[in-house]
Amino acid sequence: MQPARSAAVAGLFLALAAQAAQAAPAALPAPADAPRTPASAPAADPPAACDRQAQSAGCLLRLALPQDAGRLAYYVSQQPGAAPTPESALLVMHGYPRDAAHSFNAGLAAVQGAGLQGRVLVVAPLFQVEAAQAQRCHTPGEVTAQAGDALWRCGAWLAGEASAGPHPITAFAALDALVAELVRQWPGLRTVTLAGFSAGAQLLQHHAAFAAAPPAGVRLRHVVADPGTWLYFDAVRPLPVRDGQPVADPSDCGPAPGYPGSCQLVLQTPDAAACPQYDQWKYGVADLPAHLGDAAAARARYRAADLAYLAGALDSGPGPGNADRVLDHGCAAQLQGPYRLQRAQGYAAYEQQVLQPPRPRPLQVVPGCRHDVACVLPSAAARDVLFGERR
Repeated sequence: MQPARSAAVAGLFLALAAQAAQAAPAALPAPADAPRTPASAPAADPPAACDRQAQSAGCLLRLALPQDAGRLAYYVSQQPGAAPTPESALLVMHGYPRDAAHSFNAGLAAVQGAGLQGRVLVVAPLFQVEAAQAQRCHTPGEVTAQAGDALWRCGAWLAGEASAGPHPITAFAALDALVAELVRQWPGLRTVTLAGFSAGAQLLQHHAAFAAAPPAGVRLRHVVADPGTWLYFDAVRPLPVRDGQPVADPSDCGPAPGYPGSCQLVLQTPDAAACPQYDQWKYGVADLPAHLGDAAAARARYRAADLAYLAGALDSGPGPGNADRVLDHGCAAQLQGPYRLQRAQGYAAYEQQVLQPPRPRPLQVVPGCRHDVACVLPSAAARDVLFGERR
């Protein structure tokens, strides 16, 4: 979402978040330097069952980020050192309302549906926002920021931007640090899959082009599900064409799940005069921020990345459950397609016709799902995308 639209849709985000939220206690675990329980104290409660649902008591850890940037909280399905030793991790990145507990629970459901309990560690980071903005992008019941946490603006983390404060860190670098920490705490990990939904998918689709190399011996994957917009590495965009003529209304091509239907998607350079910002960051790399380096290098990294794509078959237009009112409808977004499903199908055409990665990365459309992480990630259609050879 563009920052200019944030205030206008704040109430809607809160309503959406309330529907999706999973209750979670408000307190973070005690810091490592908290006073220890005396030896004479009563026996401690049994360890929390972190693999059943998100909870902060015993299942929400905190990572001290590099550069003294503060801490990043993250839910885990298993404490470090506990048996069995996981072989892979599924990190689920929350959406704009920062519904980390809900996203975590969707990841748990996906693992359970695939029969991989104990083999896959589920993780869900929580990018905190300073108090003055938090209610604009907060899920009721979710853990709030604590003293010492790294803080972002509502729309900053999803574009990979830096945190606030005297020691900023980009959201990309924070993710890199978390991946390294997971491998340190769970040394048996051999695959780390980062799966993002909605705004979380925007963050991860961008991150794939700028991610640090994973620890030695670890495979890093990105799964991008239903982002509002996409990052293109060339100045072209998908245009529906039928009988050699542009189609002004994509719905004329046929039902959305089968888009482009009776049309073809042709990658063409749009009229920049009509939409001057269409290829600027975060839609393109024409004005890539200097700290991210060279656009050609980013394109090469993205082309070589281990990526997979998901989209809900019903996330294709206005209506209940599709969060259409909070979807980016600016001209730069509209040049990618009218709605999330069509934008994903347009990006798939861009990959096939222009980017041409060395390994095909087809789009998996998930039947029956609207804009709902709890439908898309646990679906049978998503299992091979999320887990592949581990099943």
